[in-house]
Amino acid sequence: MTDPVARLTGHAVTEWRPMSGDLREAVLDDGRVVVVKRGHAPGATTAEAAGLRWLAAADAVAVPSVAGHDEKWLVVDRVLTGRSSAAAAERLGRGLARLHAAGAPAFGAPPPGGLADAWIGLAPMRCVPGEDWASWYASDRVLPYVRRAVDAGTFDAAEATLFERACGRIPASAEPPARLHGDLWTGNVLWDGREAWLIDPAAHGGHRETDLAMLHLFGCPHLDRVLGAYEEIAPLAEGWAGRIGLHQLFPLLVHTVLFGRSYAGQAVAAAKTLG
Repeated sequence: MTDPVARLTGHAVTEWRPMSGDLREAVLDDGRVVVVKRGHAPGATTAEAAGLRWLAAADAVAVPSVAGHDEKWLVVDRVLTGRSSAAAAERLGRGLARLHAAGAPAFGAPPPGGLADAWIGLAPMRCVPGEDWASWYASDRVLPYVRRAVDAGTFDAAEATLFERACGRIPASAEPPARLHGDLWTGNVLWDGREAWLIDPAAHGGHRETDLAMLHLFGCPHLDRVLGAYEEIAPLAEGWAGRIGLHQLFPLLVHTVLFGRSYAGQAVAAAKTLG
């Protein structure tokens, strides 16, 4: 693994440190500590690097800098982790509001240099521009994962029909395309004692409420402070709380595809919130 890191960063590795899964920490000969990630599929590292750079370009939230990448490897600066705090959560909320306001060319648009065939975690994610949010969300963020779950035997025909009917009831939205992290569950928010850092994006143009609904789904430290600070900068549209289930359909269906029946009930319940 030393050769690709040296090639991508221009610096030799002086020490390797274990992390979880396919991640490793590497100490470079200039003293920097980086995280080295091997992509799970062709294009995964390219998509993630493009997403990190797109988020960083908004100058709104803290993200690790990309030290180098190719088709197999991604090297980013390490984030030192510490405790969360209410003050950091408020900065995160204001930062997310600015990030979303930075916008995207269209719903479904990939970051500059990103790919149409991208990933959210280990699941494929299509990034192709759509004309309006409701039809794009149904066709690109709900139904593809329903079909995968049906093919795997996780959903039966009746459940598939429920999702198809729910897609016909997705309300139109006047929101412009937001610049989304795209996989904003609590595990992708790292706290260093002062700031919240966002890692592992599945960045694309989407509805800003989707990022916030993901924070609700698996919990986030000081979530009330995050949302309060967000709304100081960019108030959410009336009835936002009633649409959380709608926006959680996407991550719940992704989890159903990746992890099976344990998430299917939650996904069905979210679909039923559409009436």
